[in-house]
Amino acid sequence: MKNLYITITGTNHYYGMTPFKLGKKLTCKKEKSNPYDSEAIKVTMKNIGTVGYIANLPYTKATGTLGAGGVRSKVKKKFKVEVMFITQSKVICRVIDGYKDNINFEGEMR
Repeated sequence: MKNLYITITGTNHYYGMTPFKLGKKLTCKKEKSNPYDSEAIKVTMKNIGTVGYIANLPYTKATGTLGAGGVRSKVKKKFKVEVMFITQSKVICRVIDGYKDNINFEGEMR
């Protein structure tokens, strides 16, 4: 299966970049009732809680990563990601668990 990458944004509203470490596993959950973004996907860390959201705008997501709208159709309501890269302002993660069954090996819908 093709790797899917996402960018975490909004970290400054929670704990900043401090809790993120390479290899850390995070839980993502779709929030269809979010009043600000109908495609919102919250990112949480065990024992901490919310640490950000999956970026959904061109200026918030890293080049080569999917926005919340792009990854929504490829994953279940709740899925796991792993921190792969950390910059001064971005956390880039790879989806590691929670793919929908109807995704083929190129990461496209069947």
